[in-house]
Amino acid sequence: MEMTLRWYGTGYDTVTLKQIRQIPGVTGVITTLYDTKPGEEWSRERIKALKSEVAAAGMHIAGIESVNVHDAIKTGSPDRDRYIQNYINTLEHLGQEDIHLVCYNFMPVFDWTRTELARKRPDGSTVLAYTQKAVDALKPEEMFASIRSDCNGAVMPGWEPERMAGIKDLFAMYENIDDEQLFANLKYFLEAIMPVCDRYDINMAIHPDDPAWSVFGLPRIIINQQNILRMMQMVDNPHNGVTFCSGSYGTNLENDLPGMIRSLKGRIHFAHVRNLKFNSPTDFEEAAHLSSDGSFDMYEIMRALYETGFDGPIRPDHGRMIWDEVAMPGYGLYDRALGAAYLNGLWEAIEKSETRNGRKGIS
Repeated sequence: MEMTLRWYGTGYDTVTLKQIRQIPGVTGVITTLYDTKPGEEWSRERIKALKSEVAAAGMHIAGIESVNVHDAIKTGSPDRDRYIQNYINTLEHLGQEDIHLVCYNFMPVFDWTRTELARKRPDGSTVLAYTQKAVDALKPEEMFASIRSDCNGAVMPGWEPERMAGIKDLFAMYENIDDEQLFANLKYFLEAIMPVCDRYDINMAIHPDDPAWSVFGLPRIIINQQNILRMMQMVDNPHNGVTFCSGSYGTNLENDLPGMIRSLKGRIHFAHVRNLKFNSPTDFEEAAHLSSDGSFDMYEIMRALYETGFDGPIRPDHGRMIWDEVAMPGYGLYDRALGAAYLNGLWEAIEKSETRNGRKGIS
């Protein structure tokens, strides 16, 4: 396991590489070329420059989150092959720069959905939150306006203003797309990119839908154990794997998070480990990583990862805004640094306990 932190890049992130380097146990970053658009080919020169910037700070790029998938690919429109070729070229350039992990998603329109970016908790911290009641009261085109004032001046991933300006057209693209068609389009995409992944040993780690149910009637397929196993079986290649995001799968309380991890042994390439606190099954808010602050047993999640031999990058996710920090909601420094230390502590305790008992993971 390698502890990492997500970093959006110079000019886009209030957190600096110097600060990340000073978090005990964090050795790498999960990053991206944040100003690129879905479907755009990444040049090798820009990837090399990003890699050099991170290396100069004493770390390395542990993975990319994300190389966004164009909606033409997700909807299977006639021009999808052009965008798939751009994606293949980008993967080739990443491989040539010795980068071997790409997190991506196949969510229609909204990469993730929250109805509040600064819900105040009893301790005074603010967090991302979701209520189905609020979504039901909104039209899709009103969604961005409802949260824009709480962005703290940041451009939220998947909620770029220029993208949201065309939201009606985006919804029209998905008008005839159901779960089965979305699965078929995902299969087509994965089959096309697996050869370059095999050539450069690139692990594709699909991120689950967030929340794990349909929003505004849009199809959602990466939501539970059954569907994710189906995805891996339909393109049965070890490079076709998952990002196990406890906070996304965990939005559905029927998902057994440790059980899902064990069912995905060997195919979890990346992990986002975070905690949620539920007020009802459709009203939840982000919590501190400490188990008792939310609804998840973080020890059991980390133990399942350890016991299945997980050796990829982990990052803490969606921290609270604490200590008067002003940053992109969910992506400040302080609470994510606390989360990294807590998760590293759990891992160390599990590892030492297992080693002293003569066990080291499950074979």
